[in-house]
Amino acid sequence: MRLTLRQAASYLEVDEGTLRGWIKKRGLPAHSVDERLYLNAVELWQWATENGIAVSRSLLDDARRSPDEVPPLSTLLSAGGIHADVGGQDKAGVLREVVARLPLPADLDREFLVSVLEAREAMGSTGIGDGIAIPHARNPIVLHVEQPLVTLCLLRHPVNFDALDGLPVHALFVLISPSVPAHLKILSRLGLVLRDAGLRQLLKDRAAADAILDSIRHLEGRATAFFRVQG
Repeated sequence: MRLTLRQAASYLEVDEGTLRGWIKKRGLPAHSVDERLYLNAVELWQWATENGIAVSRSLLDDARRSPDEVPPLSTLLSAGGIHADVGGQDKAGVLREVVARLPLPADLDREFLVSVLEAREAMGSTGIGDGIAIPHARNPIVLHVEQPLVTLCLLRHPVNFDALDGLPVHALFVLISPSVPAHLKILSRLGLVLRDAGLRQLLKDRAAADAILDSIRHLEGRATAFFRVQG
C-alpha cells in the first residue's frame, strides 16, 4: 500500500513538514516516483514502532484491506516476454544480457538494476535447481515501477549459477515488482507452477513461447479449479 506524504502524515497525526524532516534526518523510508515522494505502509509502521512514534492502528487495517493485487503469472509473462537464445558466458554476463531485454521504463537505470541483481546473487544463488534460476531484487520497491512483470530468458548455453544441486542454469525468470507484497505473491505463484515436471521439461527443451505460456495457463486453471472445490 503506497502512501502520499499527506496520507502518511495523517496516520502519524503530524504535518507534512515534520514528516519531511523525519525523512531527511531520522531515516524514515521514502521512495521517489516521478519526482514525488511516497511511503510504504508496512515500512512506515515498522519505522514508527522502532522510533517510538505514535501511529494510528488504522494504518495496518487499511493496508490489509488494500492488498497488492497482481495479474495471473501467464499475463505477467506475456507482458514481460519470453526470450530465446540469450547469450552470456558467466553469471554476470547473463544478468547483463537479461536486463537489456527487460521492458522497463526509459528512465530506469539498467546499470543499477544489474548491480542490484549481482548483489543479490552475492548473498546467495537464486538458482532453485533443475537448471532454473529466479534472479530478483531483494528489496523490489527501490526499482520504482508501476506494474509488476516477469521475463523468461532461455540461455544459448547453460551457465553455472552456483545452484544447490550443482546443475548449470538454462532458464531464468526475472521478477520486477513495485512492492514487497506483490513481489512475494509472484514468487509464490512461480514456485507453484515450477513444481510441474512437464513445464520444467519445456524449459529444458527451450520450447516455443506459446507452448510455455499454454502450459502455465493450464497449470493456473487447474490450481484455480482446485481451490474453488476446496472452498
